[in-house]
Amino acid sequence: MDLLDDSAVDQRLTGVPEWRREGDEIRRTIKAPDFPTAIRIVDEIAVEAEKLNHHPDIDIRWRTLHLTLSTHDAGGLTEMDFTLAARIDAIAASHT
Repeated sequence: MDLLDDSAVDQRLTGVPEWRREGDEIRRTIKAPDFPTAIRIVDEIAVEAEKLNHHPDIDIRWRTLHLTLSTHDAGGLTEMDFTLAARIDAIAASHT
């Protein structure tokens, strides 16, 4: 997987406006209506992550999810991060 340059990252971020760049990662916070819904969101993200063989870092704090994406093997951001970010956005939209 090829690393995206800064221009490509900026362009891809326009397609996932809930995400922000921090160095070689993109991050998003999702607030679920309640804790069980937060866990359902994580379960659905896990299914998509397995399909792509690309896994986010997830920190669960009650009903708030903090997600981080980066392609560690490539040493930064790749198309895979933005593909999974878009899928995460769709999952979050279906629950909030």
